[in-house]
Parts: sequence; structure tokens; C-alpha cells
Amino acid sequence: MGRGRAKAKQTKVARELKYSTHDTDFDALQRELSGRSSDGEQREDDQRYEDPYADEYDEYRR
Repeated sequence: MGRGRAKAKQTKVARELKYSTHDTDFDALQRELSGRSSDGEQREDDQRYEDPYADEYDEYRR
């Protein structure tokens, strides 16, 4: 038992998501998806990953 309460809660949440209006900041979404920070500079953790085991001949092995 108890399935009725869980289903009612899921239905309530689904209705709130479906019928409520949310203000969407499309500029912030675009910045997030493009990987740019808000001030236009790249963050340090966004830099390319350097392989610590790479050597000078890796580019010739591909």
C-alpha cells in the first residue's frame, strides 16, 4: 500500500511543471551551453586536458 500517495505526489508535480510559467534566462542558457562564463573569459578548469603520459612522438602514432 502507499502507492496512492506516491502517484498523487507525482501527478501534482507533473501538473505544476506543465502549467506553471517559468521565466527563462535564454542568455544565461546560451552562455552555459556554449561553455563561456558570464564575463566572456574562459575559466581555468575549462582549459584543455593535457595528458601527463604524452610524449613527443604521440602525434606520429595516429
